[in-house]
Amino acid sequence: MQVSHSYPGSCELSVVIPVYNEEAGLDALIERVTAAAHAIFADRYELILINDGSKDGSWNAICQHADRDPRIVAINLSRNHGHQLALTAGLHHVRGQLVFVLDADLQDPPELLGPMLEVVREGYDVVYGQRVKRHGETAFKRGTASLFYRTLASMVDTHIPRDTGDFRLMTRRVVDQLNAMPERYRFIRGLVSYIGFNQTAFPYERDARYAGETNYPLRKMIALAVDAITSFSVVPLRFASHLGMLFGLAGLASLVWVVWAWMQGGAVQGWASLAALTLILGSVQLLVLGVFGEYLGRMYMEGKQRPLFIVSEVRRHPIAANEEPEAGAVAASETSEAIRVAG
Repeated sequence: MQVSHSYPGSCELSVVIPVYNEEAGLDALIERVTAAAHAIFADRYELILINDGSKDGSWNAICQHADRDPRIVAINLSRNHGHQLALTAGLHHVRGQLVFVLDADLQDPPELLGPMLEVVREGYDVVYGQRVKRHGETAFKRGTASLFYRTLASMVDTHIPRDTGDFRLMTRRVVDQLNAMPERYRFIRGLVSYIGFNQTAFPYERDARYAGETNYPLRKMIALAVDAITSFSVVPLRFASHLGMLFGLAGLASLVWVVWAWMQGGAVQGWASLAALTLILGSVQLLVLGVFGEYLGRMYMEGKQRPLFIVSEVRRHPIAANEEPEAGAVAASETSEAIRVAG
């Protein structure tokens, strides 16, 4: 597809994509996203690619595309900040009145931009993709994801839709509210739900990863689950209290039984069971301390008020840099001296 290289005078759509070790699929990603956006908005869009400390050649590949296409904005973070903070960095740079968010692995089809836009035009501020099928994923991944969303729904007051990711189309006023939230441990799909406005689901089938391997192993999935639960729920703290009361009642019942047995003239035996109960009680105490420590640690980190992310470089095509200057943006010829701390 041939598209002009003139810089858009007005930006109607911003496409935000965090990138981490996606060199193998970047060309296909940019081609498909560009085709989908150009078919609807012509040149009135921008594609923001955030390199989240990739260890492969992703940043060089992004820069090559940015040097050729003035609609591409290349953002390089100073290190790996994680998917949610990389996405946050991209959202802080959007200029469009609509914001389209998707992952770089092409599991979320960019061609759904058109159908989702039609739903937005019906009066919705957020149209989020809701997975009805997940191709190319293991039964373990599907099962744990299902368990996570259902557990989360039972623990939080904010309605967070099941089987959804960050794939969504949002209006600018939602993104502005999202950018105003300073919290560090971000679960963006939950924050968007918390904001409110008119939101609706867009059912779709999630494709298999286009290239490479997943960058979200079990360790990161667990970390995201902990962020989600602690950001939107105090149920674990209540659970710790309830657990303490339960073991207190169990201890009281055991004491009554011991006294009753002694009054009957019997000897209470069972050192092995006593040792086992002591170990169980100690484990429960450590569990409760761990829950309290998790919340306390997050409060401590929030209190530092460090920036959410650090941008090493924002790279645009020279035409875009000259025609529309922006704080933190640098022309293709500039170097890493252009460093901006954002938060």
